Amino acid sequence: MSRTDDDVDTFLGANGARLLVLADQVVPADEHPSAIEAGALEFLRHTLHDRPDWTARVASVVEVGVDSAEWDWFAGIVSAGYYADAGNGGNDGERSWEMVGWQPGPPAGWGVPVPVPTAQPVVTHPSELAARYDAIVIGSGAGGGVAACGLAESGRRVLVVEAGAWPDTGTLARDHLRNPRSSWGLEPRSGPVDLGNPRVVTDHDGDRVVRPSDWEWHNNAFTAGGGTRVYGAQAWRFAPRDFTMATDHGVPDGSSLADWPIRYDDLAPWYDRAERELGVSGGAGDGTWAGPREHPFPMPPIASGPSRERLARAASALGWSTVHVPLLVNSVPYLGRGACEQCGMCIGFACPVDAKNGSQNTLLPRAFATGNASIVLETRAARLRTDSAGRVVGVALVGTVDGVDWHADVDADEVVVSAGAVESARLLLNSPTEREPHGIGNDHDLVGRHLQGHRYGGAMGVFDDVVEDGLGPGPSIATTDFRHGVPGQIGGGIIADEFVATPSNTYAYLTGFGLLPRAGIASKQGMRDLARRSMRLMGPIQEVTSADARVRVDPAVTDRYGIPVARFSGDAHPEDTRARDHTSARSADWLRAAGATRVAEMRGTLSGTSGGQHQAGTLRMGTDPSTSVVDPFGRVWGHDNLRVVDGSVHVTNGGVNPVLTIFATAMRSIDHLVGGRALDATH
Repeated sequence: MSRTDDDVDTFLGANGARLLVLADQVVPADEHPSAIEAGALEFLRHTLHDRPDWTARVASVVEVGVDSAEWDWFAGIVSAGYYADAGNGGNDGERSWEMVGWQPGPPAGWGVPVPVPTAQPVVTHPSELAARYDAIVIGSGAGGGVAACGLAESGRRVLVVEAGAWPDTGTLARDHLRNPRSSWGLEPRSGPVDLGNPRVVTDHDGDRVVRPSDWEWHNNAFTAGGGTRVYGAQAWRFAPRDFTMATDHGVPDGSSLADWPIRYDDLAPWYDRAERELGVSGGAGDGTWAGPREHPFPMPPIASGPSRERLARAASALGWSTVHVPLLVNSVPYLGRGACEQCGMCIGFACPVDAKNGSQNTLLPRAFATGNASIVLETRAARLRTDSAGRVVGVALVGTVDGVDWHADVDADEVVVSAGAVESARLLLNSPTEREPHGIGNDHDLVGRHLQGHRYGGAMGVFDDVVEDGLGPGPSIATTDFRHGVPGQIGGGIIADEFVATPSNTYAYLTGFGLLPRAGIASKQGMRDLARRSMRLMGPIQEVTSADARVRVDPAVTDRYGIPVARFSGDAHPEDTRARDHTSARSADWLRAAGATRVAEMRGTLSGTSGGQHQAGTLRMGTDPSTSVVDPFGRVWGHDNLRVVDGSVHVTNGGVNPVLTIFATAMRSIDHLVGGRALDATH
């Protein structure tokens, strides 16, 4: 046990009696257990061992009580444990779930044993790395999976480099407080760990070091499959006007809004391929503003319950059109895997029946099946290696095995970067050469600029009757009417019903919207009363990009391997606030039309950079090396054998989830690289 753990246990031992009283002030006893009766002290023990820096915050509450500046935070943490899974120690027997009418499994029970067996990777141990590969793919998420599959099926010998591990489904399918879609300040099971992985935020108050468990770190999952292992899997296409934002609207002051160098029609064949090869379920069309499609979705929409019917009637009364939400989730058995069981734990979790379609269970297994590809896990690309002429010749890799750090220089004919918008930009910036002293591809100071990740608008409503049916995944209906064409507004976005929330997140949403007290018997009774009588509608907005929203590297702050980390700077554009407020107002209109008696909107000041799961834009594509980092096929200008195939190449990020566009642009780029040979697993 470390000295820090000793200190935590000493603190809890000295203050246990006082904490018993305080925790029960947060969740008092009634016919259901109090916080302490449900295990709050054990929860605090586990939590403070993970975050020993929180001990001082708890000590303030112990000393001052409800008048402490930390009381609201303490009430939130204790409540999080009370409503979370029993594995966190604060919900013994998961009794609070019975109280609020929530269950983790499908309403009708599991139809198959869970978790079902999943595809196994072909893993290369660092000691077994070859000196040379035909191609190295850095990152195994949406773009990395496409690259590994396309290159391996073309006959190339491929090494995939993944910074995270390949955890089993059970590890990623249970913890309510440590998944990337919860914001309780605890490091996500999908990685990375806090220790040794800092980033820096620069704002009006100076520089601030943040960790992966902080929302400002802009985490996307660090695990095999990347964000696709635990994402919500909304599979929207960008619309034709998403590719021509500058032409349609001009360039607002303070913005660097630009058109894409390609159009919807250029990408449409790859949207079709992505939907078939990954597996997308959806309805009859993509809604207002959508481009034409050659083929229908390969699967019908996932079954929905009465809440969708309620919202459909309300939208019709408002004169709005609606569509089924397209999802990278099997509604029927597809490509050898079963259908969604409609459990209540989709977003932020690995699918226990393997019906959610990501890189890890579609494209990577295809790559491994060729015998040409393998993956090295828990390994970082420290920098791109070049020869004396500045040509990329390989990658410097670092990692740790059995507590011992290792380093290897590995050569490759082709290098494909797909580490996400933050880490891909960081890698190029950390790879200066004599020819490019500020980083590869950065002659014009463009690498890392135009960071965007989606601001969200929305609202939450309370109804007189039960509206939460618990039928997962949750998103079943959306209006796309406001993606474009809103008078006086640049862009817009979809509005959809939200994923089924865990009880701890429901508590966070209700308190965050001001619809529930943070502590006391009124909070407990409110959760029991409102958890199934409340509904959220949300949607991402089309951000107006700025060159000042950027990723740089900070040589004064390094990771555990001594590599300079990402440093964020920049702020929201005023147009983003306008679009956010419009989305919130229309969400509120929809809820009221559906019968909500109380409605609260997302408002407030937007500040800082936008990143996270939808991160994009730092290596934008174009036709001019002076205004872009990569060409329309993802090649870094001046480097024919270096490509980028993730969201960083996006010029704008649409008013919808971007993952299908990442899959499609990656397929287009890799198909170009391998000579145009189609890679269709469905034929």
